[in-house]
Amino acid sequence: MSPASRYVADRGLTARMITTVFLLGLVYAVFVAFLLSVLKLAVGPVLVIALGFLFVQYFFSDRIALFSMGGRLVTRDQAPELHAVVDRLVALADMPKPRVAVAQSDIPNAFATGRNQKNAVVCVTTGILRRLDEPELEAVLAHELSHVAHRDVAVMTIASFLGILAGIMTRMLAYAGLFGGYGGGYGRGGGRSNSGQDQLAIVELGMMLVSALIYAISFLLIRALSRYRELAADRSGAILIGQPRLLAAALQKVSGEIARIPTRDLRAAEHFNAFYFAPAIAPGASLSSLFSTHPPLQKRLEQLAKLDAEMHRA
Repeated sequence: MSPASRYVADRGLTARMITTVFLLGLVYAVFVAFLLSVLKLAVGPVLVIALGFLFVQYFFSDRIALFSMGGRLVTRDQAPELHAVVDRLVALADMPKPRVAVAQSDIPNAFATGRNQKNAVVCVTTGILRRLDEPELEAVLAHELSHVAHRDVAVMTIASFLGILAGIMTRMLAYAGLFGGYGGGYGRGGGRSNSGQDQLAIVELGMMLVSALIYAISFLLIRALSRYRELAADRSGAILIGQPRLLAAALQKVSGEIARIPTRDLRAAEHFNAFYFAPAIAPGASLSSLFSTHPPLQKRLEQLAKLDAEMHRA
């Protein structure tokens, strides 16, 4: 899973990606075993739907992300300066050029998505284009292209899908239970006996608890991977351009400008934080900041400062 480019390979990121997918797969294997052994349900139709959903999400994740965030592809004639920055970076990294897009949003941000280097797209908002100068924008895009080179975007897509799978299965099981899908427990008059109702209630409660536990485990694993991959992208992006200080300056500027965005707009953008260069989080303590997809700003800046010192000492 090491990147086929001049981006510095991050063995820690690779190990975490493999571990996260393995653990999530193990968790959901236990979940399916629970459904089959305890609830005695045929999960074939559910798995068919889930695999179909994975196919769509994996192969069309770039289009889904662009559509969700209002991004549109731009040609070299429409955005010559943006294309020039991307051209320099892909030449420096020796990797295929992704498609380039712009999203009409005042929130200064950028993101990259796509299942591999040949099917990737890098998108910037109009807000970040207005606020950053060209060298700062280049530093941000070096960070984003690192996600493509390291293939962590594809891994995050798979990991997120497993969380959605639990939700789909839980809803279908609840639907089956609502309409008597569990069978058994009926008295002579055709209605459920008290013992049957009690048994059904226990099964439903157990199902909800197991689903909640699986979701919590998935949530924590995905957040841990997401935070590490941002640090990895900061490091490899800064090494590629040879200027950690420049990326740090861009990160500080973007974070500062995001703090000035109206809270209402930030709330609307929070759903896309896993993609963004910097999280769109309203100022102050909140659940969003507690369970952020990104490491704290100070930690990112400290890593870049340490890297800058190492590069200058060398």
